[in-house]
Amino acid sequence: MNEFTIPACFYRVSVKALILDENNRFLLVREENGLWELPGGGLDFGESPQTGIAREIMEEMGLTTVFIAEQPSYFFPAKNPKEQFIVNAVYETQVAHLDFQPSPECLEIRFYTVDEVLENSTQMYPNILEFVKYFRK
Repeated sequence: MNEFTIPACFYRVSVKALILDENNRFLLVREENGLWELPGGGLDFGESPQTGIAREIMEEMGLTTVFIAEQPSYFFPAKNPKEQFIVNAVYETQVAHLDFQPSPECLEIRFYTVDEVLENSTQMYPNILEFVKYFRK
């Protein structure tokens, strides 16, 4: 991809996968730092959201996507633990299976409800606490 310096005042765009189970719980991944996060990550310059999600899921989990929605289901800003502003675009996504390959960005996977996220809020990235405000509606 193209490399250039982005001024610090810009938002970083993060594309996230909303993988749901039959009970409408959403998949989170536990990273090496112990915090839980939606699968996905930073969108590279010139990359489509769908390409970014597929790339991130392959890099983090070793999984192949079989469906990624054309439009995001949720779109909201949040601060990351480094106090940087991130815009999160969350796309409904399906993967071929859940037999993931652990990596530093995905040591464990688990489906969560909103209430379970709130009960374990200290173990969640800040954007997950923002996400559940919208998912609950």
